[in-house]
Amino acid sequence: MRIAFRKMAGAGNDFIVIDNRQGIVREEGRRELFARWCARRVGIGADGVLLVEPPADGGDFRMRYYNADGGEAESCGNGARCIARFAHLIGAAGREMAFETQAGLYRAVVGERDVVLSMSDPRDLRRAVQLDIPGLFKGEVDYINTGVPHVVVMVNDLEQTPVFDLGRAIRHHAAFAPAGANANFIRLRPDDENGGGIDIRTYERGVEDETLACGTGSVAAALVASLHGHGRSPVSVYTRGGPILRIHFAPAAGGTGFTAIKLEGEARVVYEGIVEV
Repeated sequence: MRIAFRKMAGAGNDFIVIDNRQGIVREEGRRELFARWCARRVGIGADGVLLVEPPADGGDFRMRYYNADGGEAESCGNGARCIARFAHLIGAAGREMAFETQAGLYRAVVGERDVVLSMSDPRDLRRAVQLDIPGLFKGEVDYINTGVPHVVVMVNDLEQTPVFDLGRAIRHHAAFAPAGANANFIRLRPDDENGGGIDIRTYERGVEDETLACGTGSVAAALVASLHGHGRSPVSVYTRGGPILRIHFAPAAGGTGFTAIKLEGEARVVYEGIVEV
């Protein structure tokens, strides 16, 4: 069987994107299949797989997202922006759309270069979580779920931070069990028009390594930084992949959280291909 796909990139994250409205990719065996596809050097190579599937609850379509290990995840911010452009290109949605994810209903507006994604409100905010990881870290971190769970760690020297080792330790830490969490390391920048941008490096669960960008992680970082008095909406997040992500948000009623979350940045097609199954 031959399956058509497009390779897409969003701020450094790369994805295999497939129109699965006709069910050509069956549910059975997806984990093993997608893990093979995502393996770099021996497969197509990607941070994850995105499927456009028929809607179940009023959206233009349903988004399914699978990490590079083949496991399905609740959401992916940069992946959602890529699938929005893809859905528009294949005629599954107009330039303005609503689509279903496991993290709730997302809305997107597709522009010539950028895609603006409106996301569900974050939840489960935990401030000043004490962590003691012998030989690597001792101090406070913040936790927030922006569609998927994220830990945010402020550092002074981003280049010297052991992102892989410390990120893996945080990802599996008992404080965030059983689901685990992505680990984001951020350095605050004072030289931004809105009071401060953010440099970020992210260790992603499912990929089990550092990635060049993470949309939901960038949202988490911007929200946590604002809680520490750094930056006003929109916050510019500078990823390892190069392109800047802009995070828009507003305080929720009562001042205990955030609402009106938007993730803005580029999303583009890299190439089209056929994979044999």
